[in-house]
Amino acid sequence: MKKLSVYLRSFRLECILGPLFKLLEASFELIVPLIMAAIIDNGIPSRHIGYIVRMCLCLMLLGGVGLASSVTAQYFAARAAIGFSAKLRHVLMAHIQTFSYQDLDAQGLSTLITRMNSDINKVQSGVNMGLRLLLRSPFVVFGSMVMAFTIDTRCALIFVGVIAVLCAIVFSILFITLPMHKRVQGQLDSVTASTRENLSGVRVLRAFCKEEEEIKHFERRNQLLTKMQLAAGRITAAMNPVTYAVINVSVILLIYCGALRVDAGSLSQGEVVALVNYMGQILVELIKMANLIILLTKAAACGDRIAGVLSVQPSMREGSSVPDASDGSVIFEDVSMGYRDAGAASLNHVSFYAHSGQTIGIIGGTGSGKSTLVNLIPRFYDVSSGRILVDGMDVRDIRKAELRRRIAVVPQKAVLFAGTIRSNLLWGNAGASESDLLDALQKAQALDIIKSKPLGLDEPVEQGGRNFSGGQRQRLTIARALVRKPEILILDDSASALDYATDASLRRAIRLMDNRPTTFIVSQRAASVRFSDLILVLDDGHVAGIGTHDELLQSCTVYQEIYHSQFGKEDLHG
Repeated sequence: MKKLSVYLRSFRLECILGPLFKLLEASFELIVPLIMAAIIDNGIPSRHIGYIVRMCLCLMLLGGVGLASSVTAQYFAARAAIGFSAKLRHVLMAHIQTFSYQDLDAQGLSTLITRMNSDINKVQSGVNMGLRLLLRSPFVVFGSMVMAFTIDTRCALIFVGVIAVLCAIVFSILFITLPMHKRVQGQLDSVTASTRENLSGVRVLRAFCKEEEEIKHFERRNQLLTKMQLAAGRITAAMNPVTYAVINVSVILLIYCGALRVDAGSLSQGEVVALVNYMGQILVELIKMANLIILLTKAAACGDRIAGVLSVQPSMREGSSVPDASDGSVIFEDVSMGYRDAGAASLNHVSFYAHSGQTIGIIGGTGSGKSTLVNLIPRFYDVSSGRILVDGMDVRDIRKAELRRRIAVVPQKAVLFAGTIRSNLLWGNAGASESDLLDALQKAQALDIIKSKPLGLDEPVEQGGRNFSGGQRQRLTIARALVRKPEILILDDSASALDYATDASLRRAIRLMDNRPTTFIVSQRAASVRFSDLILVLDDGHVAGIGTHDELLQSCTVYQEIYHSQFGKEDLHG
């Protein structure tokens, strides 16, 4: 939590004024029992109505000023807490954006989502309540004890004993529950992960009739979380009744001792009432402080988890150079790549040369390493050995922003964002004109989508593009990439939802582009890569063959099997 306090520096004034106004409110609260004592001892016996009215007006004034102080303190505390959480979210999001795909795989997306939402919300609540009560509650507790000593030293000794006993109870319970709350937050990650998996894979679950099995799996995780929360809650719940019991016993002792002192003439009835009021204030404030410490304990646990993410250094170092050339050439030199904790490498000793403007087809079975290969070009992952040259320079030496500015990637899963078709296309190039957008749509065979929509480019897009078919989403994501006018275009199995005629028209349009990019087409269709200038055939991470379509039909067994298994189907579909 200490590491996160740096983000509160921008709100120093609020962090000072909030507690100060709370202390001002507490000071007025400590005066109230003395006024009540004065009314009982002076106003009521003498039946001095004017005096009683003046004292009551004084109480109302103290209450009004205290209310104003409390509202002002809460304003400053809320301003600091919300500003702190907003800044922390911004910093955390910016830090996560520096992670490579390997870092994201290692951290886990569900964990990062929990840190970004639930954990930061708990830290925000901790900061808010801490600024309001962290100083106020101890001030009132010890202030009440001091005020009790000003009334009667012998009775005030009861306050000393009560405060010592209550502090022992509170901190013992907190010492036990702190690690339990940390484990609860860890289990919450597991429940979040299960929820995310079920929502993202709901179609697969239904297709294989696995709903009941996943419900039982989720219930097991949820029940474990419930048991952990109940275990921590039972111990925490013991705090209120125990503290109430201690306070009630102390009130009995206080009244007994006060009665003896009144009978001896050492105390007045009003002073006894004031002492009881101070004991009541201690009860209220200690319960507040106990709940506050529980909240701060949870906030500290969440803060440590957030700080843990912020302390993770990106495994991918930033390059510092910019290539002199700008032709879109790509060279793989003996490249191997393995994922973290994987049993074997996903790519092994891959070497080829893609000249500027060439079309490179990449084909192979599922899990052969096709996507892994193209993900190395924009440096989503780093190679384990060998090197990749773009425009004659190692990608690890090029600034990532500069490298990715030259590359447009259309991933396997078409991703559209909530907004409009226009706003989605402008992700490719924010400065593109309407004619540029229409040209890209035409090349991507997506112009008919715009014409069929009443609002054209301004047609709304739901999150994930749910209001478009799979083929429409793919064509729009390809158009977004073409708007960028990249030097290198990567189509990672991005035409799988397109029919053969549309796929062929798309490839023809890309070949006829004025600024023809070096294009990588990843596909399991032989028809999609057969006219490529160079075809790489991958088999279990190894290059099984490399050459043109005709050459591979003569020399590569794997390519022959793929082609002949599909030739009849392609012929059937015309």
